[in-house]
Amino acid sequence: MEDFVELEKQYGAMIWQVIHSLHIYKNQEEFYQTGLIALWQASERYDLAKGSFSSFAYSYIRGRILTELTKHHKHEENHVAPEENYWNMLEDHSLCTPLERETILTYCQNLTANQKKWVLYTIFADLSVKKIAEIENVSISAVKAWRKGARAKLLKELQKDK
Repeated sequence: MEDFVELEKQYGAMIWQVIHSLHIYKNQEEFYQTGLIALWQASERYDLAKGSFSSFAYSYIRGRILTELTKHHKHEENHVAPEENYWNMLEDHSLCTPLERETILTYCQNLTANQKKWVLYTIFADLSVKKIAEIENVSISAVKAWRKGARAKLLKELQKDK
């Protein structure tokens, strides 16, 4: 490991030089890490018969960084994120329409205040019995009782309308 620390000290500037020569301006640290990995692999694969290590390492590092750069370009081409104004133009269908709450409350006229709370929490916030109990600081069985009473009264109201 100490040998590689020495290699990094000796060839770190070479990695940065490759990054700058390829005009990489985004994710430079990531490409530097790719260069370090390539330097390590070059040190493992180096053969004295192939010439000087610095030439071999430079070619190896540059090749690896170019390969990584190609992957990044392909990824960016295939995964295009829409412009910011696109997200602003989308309609948010999760919000209720202005009259939706009032319409629901017309069915809840005969419910107690707590039963109305259960209906509104369930319909508009999609909360569980446990979460409603936490918010209202009551027991789970109390919220279940609200639910049971609300369902019975709502069913009765709906059957009366038929």
